[in-house]
Amino acid sequence: MNLDSVKKFLEKKGETASMVDGLPPKFLEPLTLSSLHVDLIEPGRVVCSMKIPPRLLNGGNSLHGGATATLVDVVGSAAIPTVGYSSASTGVSVEINVSYLDAAYVDEEIEIEARALRVGKAVAVVSVEFRKKETGKVFAQGRHTKYLVLPSKI
Repeated sequence: MNLDSVKKFLEKKGETASMVDGLPPKFLEPLTLSSLHVDLIEPGRVVCSMKIPPRLLNGGNSLHGGATATLVDVVGSAAIPTVGYSSASTGVSVEINVSYLDAAYVDEEIEIEARALRVGKAVAVVSVEFRKKETGKVFAQGRHTKYLVLPSKI
């Protein structure tokens, strides 16, 4: 293994670094979510769809795992207020787990379904399933645990 090549791969410098440094703060969610469409919201459940844009691809030309994890975070969090949790925040992530079962590719239509499994006083647990719209095949499954901010008693 060439250790210098590993370092070079991880340390993106030069033109790419200056371009990335010029991005606005908190750009990750708009980058990931700008293609998302909300199809259904009901108590305990949010269903969204999107056509995978080229900007969310990895080196293998499939949906990047980091983009999938971001969608687990954001779409999963959206399911929490549907069961009556009414804080200004949907809490703080404690754990995010994603199982990648298959690949999804550019321009492929996908569906993302988040279900609130439990929303208690201090903890919420949500499952998120990713399906290919054309076949219904599940290509990723996520679970998101969040600590819910307790309201002040003062």
